[in-house]
Amino acid sequence: MNEHLREKILSSENVFNGKVLNIRVDQVELPDGMRSMREVIVHAGAVAIIPITDDGKVIFVRQWRNAAGEALLEIPAGGKSIDEDPIKCAERELMEETGYRPGKLVPLQSIYLAPGYSSEYLHLFIATDLTPERLPHDEDERLEVVIHSWSEIDELMNKGEFKDAKTIAGLILARRKLGI
Repeated sequence: MNEHLREKILSSENVFNGKVLNIRVDQVELPDGMRSMREVIVHAGAVAIIPITDDGKVIFVRQWRNAAGEALLEIPAGGKSIDEDPIKCAERELMEETGYRPGKLVPLQSIYLAPGYSSEYLHLFIATDLTPERLPHDEDERLEVVIHSWSEIDELMNKGEFKDAKTIAGLILARRKLGI
């Protein structure tokens, strides 16, 4: 449908392999024949969850984000392995980060986080029917569980307290899905 926009990859070089991501540099030919370079962060994908308690509140985590240089209030999230089922990953991440197992996971939407330079594809879910069950969190993670009502979330949103795209997108999509 949009073939007239497709860029042809002429060559691709992997320049970095890390624990969470790889970086490659592609030489491309644009549809008009011009050549250019694309730097691409290759990521296996991730999940993010809007966990809702029985009384309708949302569970968040606050954690230090080195790239941002500050602690951020976020919905629980985490990376998945290449072949990992997003639903299984969401269940695992929620238990690791919040100490709750979801009884029900409802897919919201899957989105690219920064398609101009990253392949990361994020699967968003609403989690309900939560029961306490903790899995050990990643050994290099330090986080704090925080619970807010939707009216508190509105206040925090208006003050600019949510600074990461997945949390803002997840909250907006969850509100639409829940009709609140």
